[in-house]
Amino acid sequence: MTVQKALRALAAQGLVEARPGAGTFVRAVRTARPNDYGWQTAALGSRPHRMPGPSAALRTTPNDVIALHAGYPDRELLPERLVRAAFARAARGDAAVGRPPEAGLPELQAWFAAELGAAVPTGLAPPTAGDVVVLPGSQSGLSTLFHALVGADRPVLVESPTYWGAILAAEQAGVRLVPVPSGIRGPDPDELDRAFALTGARAFYAQPNFANPTGAQWPPDVADRVLALVRAHGAFLIEDDWAHDFGITAEPAALAAHDDSGHVVYLRSLTKSVSPAVRVAGLVARGPARDRILAEVRAQSMYVSGVLQAAALDVVSQPAWRTHLRGLRHQLAARRDLLVGALREHAPDTHLAAVPRGGLNLWLRLPDDTDPARVARDCESRGVLVAAGDEWFPAEPAGRYLRLNYSGPNPGALPDGARVIGRAVAADRRGAR
Repeated sequence: MTVQKALRALAAQGLVEARPGAGTFVRAVRTARPNDYGWQTAALGSRPHRMPGPSAALRTTPNDVIALHAGYPDRELLPERLVRAAFARAARGDAAVGRPPEAGLPELQAWFAAELGAAVPTGLAPPTAGDVVVLPGSQSGLSTLFHALVGADRPVLVESPTYWGAILAAEQAGVRLVPVPSGIRGPDPDELDRAFALTGARAFYAQPNFANPTGAQWPPDVADRVLALVRAHGAFLIEDDWAHDFGITAEPAALAAHDDSGHVVYLRSLTKSVSPAVRVAGLVARGPARDRILAEVRAQSMYVSGVLQAAALDVVSQPAWRTHLRGLRHQLAARRDLLVGALREHAPDTHLAAVPRGGLNLWLRLPDDTDPARVARDCESRGVLVAAGDEWFPAEPAGRYLRLNYSGPNPGALPDGARVIGRAVAADRRGAR
């Protein structure tokens, strides 16, 4: 036994190796030498597009920092018991060993269609299960849509600021981004009309409900005018309803519910509201666009894991899911209000144009004489992680911003985080002078 333990210890250190049927031998000494990957320069060629670094929103953090940077809610805001039970049932079912249909499990397709169909007014045709394509998360969905509906070297209109992941997906697809100014009431319809006319774009990517990063929700008059413009220009509206389950003092109002002519392509993800481990999204498209999108899905991923689809369907079909969403609304409201109040008290130099009525984020305006990246670094040195707002702009930033997520861990530390932000902003302004 002593010899066996010694051999295991030596093997763990890489000093010996076991050769079945021959014995245990001292490992040959390998001479260290530098790796030469220079040949790849010629094989790869020049970069076809910009390769940005990882987003600040995806950074993992130690437990002793105040995390206001993340893009996902804390696990205490997730239906953890429902998710665990759903995975256990899915593992025992046919989904664990079978191949699902390429467009998704029929029951999950029907659920996505029914969720959107419930908001369709009388006189319009609601979507059917056959209009739905299940995707491995909304990020994959955006890549698929930019490839299938826009195409390389062609323009797509986007709100500015907008979701950094959409900017990344468009750049990876070789799509040309055309920014349209957007504020607390959504995009400026006149600017949108002008952008359509000047560029000939046939697609507009937007987040009408609780936009990331601004938290804006389009009022009905803006939504109606945008939909009319999209129809007039014979274009698609790619509607990203990522925050559908995160309403606080307002309900989401999907534009896709008011269109049955195929102009609106609707994307709704369950990843943030169910679990980051459940990368499942539903895409609703009508007409030939749906066929083209499904062909792109076949080429990219073939199908979404049946286990993930079955687990997602199990969670959202439980009566406890609605109970969870009602409780989530109150928890998000308390966190949002706590951070808003703390910023007003401890960071008086900053400005919130509006308190969002849903979503996970605050879009905090900094004074024009500050540097958001420098403020973010100063905050990090003081134990608070924030995300500088520049990466949410598809062109030059129109102002100085921080995006703050109030749904992260340890909500009791939100006032401390606001205090650090206030000090960092004040210090940066003194340094600028």
